[in-house]
Parts: sequence; structure tokens; C-alpha cells
Amino acid sequence: MRKIFVFIVFVFFIFSFQSWAKEKIIVFHAGSLSVPFEKISKLFEKKYPQYVVVREASGSRMAARKIADLHLPCDVMGSADYTVINNLLIKTGNAKFNALFATNEMAIVYTDKSRYASVINSKNWPYILLKKDVVVGHSNPNDDPCGYRAMLVTKLAEKYYHVKNFFKKLFGYPDYYKPGFEKKGKVVVRPKETDLLALLRMHYVDYIFLYKSVAIQHHLKYIQLPQEVSLGSFKYKKLYSTVSFKVTGKKPGTFIVKRGQPMIYGITIPQNANSPVNKKGAVLFVKFVLSKDGQRIMKECGQGVISPPKIIGDASILESVK
Repeated sequence: MRKIFVFIVFVFFIFSFQSWAKEKIIVFHAGSLSVPFEKISKLFEKKYPQYVVVREASGSRMAARKIADLHLPCDVMGSADYTVINNLLIKTGNAKFNALFATNEMAIVYTDKSRYASVINSKNWPYILLKKDVVVGHSNPNDDPCGYRAMLVTKLAEKYYHVKNFFKKLFGYPDYYKPGFEKKGKVVVRPKETDLLALLRMHYVDYIFLYKSVAIQHHLKYIQLPQEVSLGSFKYKKLYSTVSFKVTGKKPGTFIVKRGQPMIYGITIPQNANSPVNKKGAVLFVKFVLSKDGQRIMKECGQGVISPPKIIGDASILESVK
């Protein structure tokens, strides 16, 4: 028995040492990138066994604040909205480039247990969401792009479906959202979009504003929104820009206007006093995400890809590692 115990301890030590000995690549990313980045990380680690990818999901704006404001060490940052990287990282000197690599679209997501699930469709969903007994969820617009995109979709839907005051009836006045505020009852708010999945499955909420890719990944029912509303088509870029929503700015009491536009994801390598921690690993990981293997996984997870990726800024760091 003693020999068996010693053998088990020895094996555990060997595996622990191997894991400890690997170089970490710290990746902050949007919640909607959790599934594709998990799959990409596994394939990446298989190709580069000397690395282990440590992923941390949050709202994209929150991820950027961790780097720019809290100065947390980070090797790679993946955002569900490329403008978050432009505005919160590049403009503040915390990053030099932004690689636009994927697309997505919004959807109304639900389950068989959601109220009126048997009758809701792409034509009547605004009226279903307005019913008094229906509970709706969305993520925090101040932390997560999916949150302010929920607001923008609602405003576009008001025009498209000719539902007078749809936004006001569902969410309140344009500035209804305040830091730390959580509306009870009709509307439920959580920090990031994927936090709402458990509430949906527990039937605490009936419908959530969510990315279509996340619905596909988690095998959930969803309403396919018209392109004029979904924020998923470059054809309707001008139409999307007719709606906007205010989110909190860097300083208390200030606001930033988020205007509707087609959904584009961005990825970067933070560059400041604390980042990147592992420059070589960061470069290899970003290149892998942008590679054919990375794009294939993004497609398999329900997202579109931008091929070749569009680079904004100085991406010379990507050429520093072959």
C-alpha cells in the first residue's frame, strides 16, 4: 500500500512539475470568445507544448480597463468590439495595433421553457418581450459590448417594426442605465453576456439579448433578426449608425456615445510596463488565432471571419517572432 501511495505522489509531482514548468500566456477576452478560444487554446498547446494558455473572460470594456486602469499583466486581449481596443488601449498608449479578425450578429435567445416560446418569431418578438409576465436579460452596457448592442438593436427594432416607444417601454429612458444599477423584475442585468446563460436555463429569465454564435455554441433557440436590426451586415452600416447609446466614460459623470455599426471583433497584444509578460508566446498565440486553423474554429463556433484580417496601427511586433 505504501509503495502505491508513493507511486501516486510521484506521478502527481511529475504532472504538476510539467504544468508548472510551462510558460504561461495570459489572455483576457470577451465572454463570447470563451468557447472558440478554449478550442483554439487546446490546438495551440498541442502545436506548442511549451506553453499553457491562461484565459480570463469578462466584458470587453472591463478587460480593457484591467489593462489600462488596473495595469494587470496580460499577453493578449480579444474584444467583441474592435473599437474598445482602439479607444481604451491604443489611444491610452497600452497597445499599438488592432487586428480585426471576426464578425457576429445579435439574436434574441430563449429555451422551450420561455414564456410564449411556442408563438414567438422574427416578426412578433418585440410584442412578446413587452408582455408584462416576460422577463428579459441583457449584459451591462458599461462593461460589455453585448449590453450596448442590446440597446442599439432595440432602437433599430423600434424603427423596423414600427413599434412606437419600444425602447422606452422595454428599458426606460435613453439614460436609464447608471453605474451599479440593476433593474429588478422585468429586466435583469449581469456583467457580461455569458453570465445570463445560467439564468436562462434556470428559467429566471425568458429571453436574453445575446450573440448568435453563443446561442449556437450552447444549443439554444434563437430568433434570427432581420439584417436591418441584427448589427451583422456591412450592407446596413449607414442604417445602424442612425441609433446610439451612452455608456460611462473614463471619469465619473462623463459618457461615451456608442453608435450602431456592424459587429467586428479585434485582438491585440497590450504593450505597457506590465504587458506583455510573454512576448514570444503572445505573438505566437495571436498569429495562431489569425491563421487558417484559428479561422476554421471561429467558423465552427458560429462566427464569421475577416480574411485576411484587417490591421489597424503598428503591428510590427507580430513580425518579431517567426
